[in-house]
Amino acid sequence: MTRIIFDLDGTLIDSAPDIHLAVNLMLSERNLAPLDLADVTGFIGNGVPNLVRLAMQARDIDMTQHDACVTSMAHHYGQVNGQLTRLYPGVRIALEQLQRNGHTLALCTNKPLEPARQIVETFELTPLFDQIIGGDSLAQRKPEPAMLLACLTNGSGLYVGDSEVDAETADRAGVPFALFTQGYRKTPVAQLEHRYTFDDFRDLAAIVERFANRQDQIEIASGPCWPQRRQSSDCKDCKC
Repeated sequence: MTRIIFDLDGTLIDSAPDIHLAVNLMLSERNLAPLDLADVTGFIGNGVPNLVRLAMQARDIDMTQHDACVTSMAHHYGQVNGQLTRLYPGVRIALEQLQRNGHTLALCTNKPLEPARQIVETFELTPLFDQIIGGDSLAQRKPEPAMLLACLTNGSGLYVGDSEVDAETADRAGVPFALFTQGYRKTPVAQLEHRYTFDDFRDLAAIVERFANRQDQIEIASGPCWPQRRQSSDCKDCKC
């Protein structure tokens, strides 16, 4: 049995159209021109406050209005969440197969917890996940490693994501990373730290089985030498 942790936006769901709509509704309240979908998609990954900050910069909005803009965008997103969002092809079948094979699944997303739960429920995926951690669940968001580390089982797992933020999070946590290449990534695949890549969710089960059967799976040290990868010869000075 393997612990598999998923990012959400750009990995399991294409939520950019709904996020784009919410951002433009926020801009419309201020009589500002809308942004293109491609621009807003490029803002996704580091959480709502950062996304709104980038949108404000694109339309020269004074940053003293940041809190109000975040509130506005979040309100509009709550109204439209799920209207235009779609699962990536093969996601549901892949998740159900992983669960049938005895693996446990978690979500680790910078999307705030409530809209994350909402969209998971919309697509009737809630029974597949035993844990959901959102961008407001802990004091820090990805790429800080705390969220991902909180999802691990006995210090081990495989992280599945699509972006530069996900790759950095996995690297900083010392967790093996499977990169979904059809999401919101802007950097060439070769420049991102990863152990596996895939562009079709029909291939994910085979990747998980390969990972589960490896002898060099990484465990995360919980002692003073964290976040080094645990090797029996490396941890002589602590009890991790």
